[in-house]
Amino acid sequence: MLKTFKVELAPNNKQRSSLFQSAGTARWAYNWALAQSKEHYAQTGKFMFDGELRKQLTQLKKTPEFAWLYEYSNNVTKQAIKDCSIALKNFFKHNAQFPVFKSKRRTKPSFYHDPIKLKVTETHVQLEKIGRVRLKEHGRIPIGVSYQNPRITCDNGRW
Repeated sequence: MLKTFKVELAPNNKQRSSLFQSAGTARWAYNWALAQSKEHYAQTGKFMFDGELRKQLTQLKKTPEFAWLYEYSNNVTKQAIKDCSIALKNFFKHNAQFPVFKSKRRTKPSFYHDPIKLKVTETHVQLEKIGRVRLKEHGRIPIGVSYQNPRITCDNGRW
């Protein structure tokens, strides 16, 4: 049985800015993947999906201009590309409209975290490349279970 748990984090200022930067990186990766897919479709008539896009992003990271991507977890960009690919697949199945670019102002800041690297205790959550973030509500998340698709989101300035 799958259950959803939504808990509030209490990050310090440095962690808060790292959370916003990770969300911005996810937004950038989604927009980049969508732009690459649209451009490839205009040239060839076929869309590129997540496997090809992730390979291109890996090559892009090796350039000095995009070396800043190494400061963030690779799972943030990888899942953003997968999310873009899922949105495109839903469009082709006629289940959704064509995906649009995410803006800083209209889009809720959020990003994916790898469940294998997620460490949860009674009082803290260990996030990759961000560190131990305090939980505002202690003991609300079960410990010793597997987590599926953990997302970190910001709602009105609260993570």
